[in-house]
Amino acid sequence: MTVSEQEVKRAGLTRQAIGRLYRGVPGLLIAGFIGLIITIVLTIWGVDLSGFDPGAQSLADRLLPPLTDGHLLGTDQLGRDVFSRVSVGFRWSVPVGLLATAIAATIGSLAGVAAAWKTGWVRSVLTRMMDVAISFPYLVLAVTIIAVVGHSFWALVLTLGLVSWVSFARVIYAETLRLREREYLVAARLLGNSALRIATTYVARGLRHTIAVMYAFIFADLLVAEAGLSFLGLGAPLGAPSWGNMLAASREHLFTAPWLMYAPAAAVILVVLTANLIGDGLIQHWGRGTTQH
Repeated sequence: MTVSEQEVKRAGLTRQAIGRLYRGVPGLLIAGFIGLIITIVLTIWGVDLSGFDPGAQSLADRLLPPLTDGHLLGTDQLGRDVFSRVSVGFRWSVPVGLLATAIAATIGSLAGVAAAWKTGWVRSVLTRMMDVAISFPYLVLAVTIIAVVGHSFWALVLTLGLVSWVSFARVIYAETLRLREREYLVAARLLGNSALRIATTYVARGLRHTIAVMYAFIFADLLVAEAGLSFLGLGAPLGAPSWGNMLAASREHLFTAPWLMYAPAAAVILVVLTANLIGDGLIQHWGRGTTQH
């Protein structure tokens, strides 16, 4: 076989490998990763791409429509560039959602595993706590907590994380109960492994897919919750670059300058849709792999 024939064969094998990889990834997951790339780009470089200072005011340029004088999405009532302000909003709203979801995932996963692994009074107490927590609408509880502790980034993160842990806990509890009956976990217990070792190795490994999918969905819910609280004036401080604050301010110019509402609303839709696409795509991808195995 000549060198050229080897190169052609190698190129064909490479194309086949890429084709198999592409066929193994659901379209939803691909769309979700495209949205994730757009979100990352706007979060890191959005302000630079706009070419304007998000805090710079110019009353002479107030309420300019999109694509006017270099303002891609127009200007607001103070003459500030809307695109740059929405880009700054990514740096506020997305970290709030990510950190709050991380807190909820940590507390909920620990509570769910403990309730499923331990019997007796431990399970009774934890399951009752879940029942009580889920009986309260978490947005109402978040409003109450924020009204007491005040408005700040970390207050919002902690509040959303502490009121949404039960969503993780109930799913992890049910999944851990199912995992307890698996043969390899029964064998690990019979071999004398400690409960802590089993939980941190075998159980954690079995729960990683569930936690990843739940993280995507809960993140989307908490991002909407953050925007809703900020819209009501109970989330981010008034001067913070939150999409909810921008939506609240756009109400005064809803008919004269609707782009003030469209831009932050589109940002919320983009991130929420991205998270849901990734979650649904992971379900399809891992479900397909389980079926094939």
